[in-house]
Amino acid sequence: MATKNRIALLIDCDNVSHASVDGVLEELAKYGVVNVRHAHGDWNSPSLSGWREKLHPHAIRPMQQFAYTKGKNATDSAMIIDAMDLLYSKNIDAFALMTSDSDFTPLVLRLLESGLPVYGFGEKKTPQPFVDSCTTFIYTENLASGQEDLSTSDKPIAKKSRNELRGDAALVKLLRTAVEQTSDDDGWAHMSKVGLYITNNSSFSPINYGYKKLGDLVRASELFDVEMRNDGAAMFIKDSRK
Repeated sequence: MATKNRIALLIDCDNVSHASVDGVLEELAKYGVVNVRHAHGDWNSPSLSGWREKLHPHAIRPMQQFAYTKGKNATDSAMIIDAMDLLYSKNIDAFALMTSDSDFTPLVLRLLESGLPVYGFGEKKTPQPFVDSCTTFIYTENLASGQEDLSTSDKPIAKKSRNELRGDAALVKLLRTAVEQTSDDDGWAHMSKVGLYITNNSSFSPINYGYKKLGDLVRASELFDVEMRNDGAAMFIKDSRK
């Protein structure tokens, strides 16, 4: 049996809501075992009351960081030090950073340089540089649960329609390029190779468009012809323009 990747989840509780932690852990379960779960913040702050309720049920370890100077986010520095300590321990195969703060972009780049994937989770306010630097990035609003107290704009997005998907020029270019680069001479590309190409070249996640799987998004876009082969076990796609 193959050994599952060991993932370290570091949470910046000052900059992300507790409402999506269940969804984040469920998503990370696809990639490996989250054996390190550290939540950074000033636990004396009333603003972290929601996070306190999530610690024990999810076996998350609170990492106390006092705000020594008003207006300065000491949590950032503590979380970066924590990440580097874990990196040097060589007991981690991947990192997951739950934050909406672009200050962590250099940390992501450093972890990537060490050959470790970085899964990012943040709110829709997250600056694009941080989003783009991650191996995969998912907006936490799309994973949140129990959000009765949140506004309509903060609720998970519905599945993007065919026209909405086709109207996203960056998405269309990414999908078509991935198929073109991984297709055989006949123009057909194995879905797994398409997904791997996309993972290696962007922070794309179908969840940000309301779909759990890339294959479901591809079908909904109707940009490609689809064939199921090997008794339905393998999905192949081809640009419908060709």
